[in-house]
Amino acid sequence: MGVPITFMDKYNPEQFEIIGMDVFLMKDLINKAVYFYINGRKLYARIVIKNKKL
Repeated sequence: MGVPITFMDKYNPEQFEIIGMDVFLMKDLINKAVYFYINGRKLYARIVIKNKKL
């Protein structure tokens, strides 16, 4: 799941695993930095997390 950087204030390492930043994960996947846009506006980067209890 992608969450905003403000998630770090509430981060609980027992509940969530941080996978990485969306831009860097896409760069690793396709060897190119990818930025996400909606209606021509660049979105803020997201932290990709995984729930450990699933």
